[in-house]
Amino acid sequence: MKDIRLQKLLAERGIASRRKAEELIAAGEVQVNGRTARIGDKVDPKKDRVTVRGKLVPRPAENVYWMLHKPRGFITTMHDEHGRKCVADLLRDQKERVFPVGRLDRDSEGLLLMTNDGDFANRMTHPSHHISKTYRVTVRPSVTEDQLTQLATGVMLDGKMTAPAGVEVLLQEPGRVVLEMVLHEGRNREIRRMCEEVGLEVARLKRIAVGPLKLGMLQPGKWRPLTNEEVRRLLAAARKGGERDADDPAPTGWGRKERAAAPNAGGGR
Repeated sequence: MKDIRLQKLLAERGIASRRKAEELIAAGEVQVNGRTARIGDKVDPKKDRVTVRGKLVPRPAENVYWMLHKPRGFITTMHDEHGRKCVADLLRDQKERVFPVGRLDRDSEGLLLMTNDGDFANRMTHPSHHISKTYRVTVRPSVTEDQLTQLATGVMLDGKMTAPAGVEVLLQEPGRVVLEMVLHEGRNREIRRMCEEVGLEVARLKRIAVGPLKLGMLQPGKWRPLTNEEVRRLLAAARKGGERDADDPAPTGWGRKERAAAPNAGGGR
């Protein structure tokens, strides 16, 4: 990181305005690494130790980016006034102050991003960026091709059609079907309400990916930091999604994988 003028650093850390910071420096009340500072001094924001009237100017918190596997039964919040279990309970041993990016409802599970970077959170959740979210959805009792088509092309919720979605049949057994659904919007309890609208009961809902980031083998209740490359790929996906023409639909309907997986999707086996 480049060195910056001392008065700029003091202003960015909320100590004083630049003009007031210059007055503090001129009065000899600011020290850098134990030496009295002078007007015009530059500092390294990450390395230099700056004090004002003997008090240390705190360094800004490093941005952190985590992946949490939220189990079922937990509220996606850092505090619940009703005493219900929330995701903060899974992070009690961590010193960093983070918050969830978006939400998963109490009965859902899977990949939840956690961060202290508000700009990153906004990029991941703002509708204009079209960040895809992939879910594995177990529905009952069986599924028809008409129901799959409705889910893929859009369902009317609250007077507005849902955006086109990717839908694949992964597994069919008597009494249940496992779907993979890819959404490009984040309406409240969207998948559950979509399935209910077409006559399907959701038995289990698990988010397995956000954009290019996959949950993988991370166990329920556990978390891990994202790598720099994973953060970079998420931000790249947000930029790409923001550039996409609003009239360009998301992938929809039946694909080659679905036909192979469910040749008799018109009825259960």
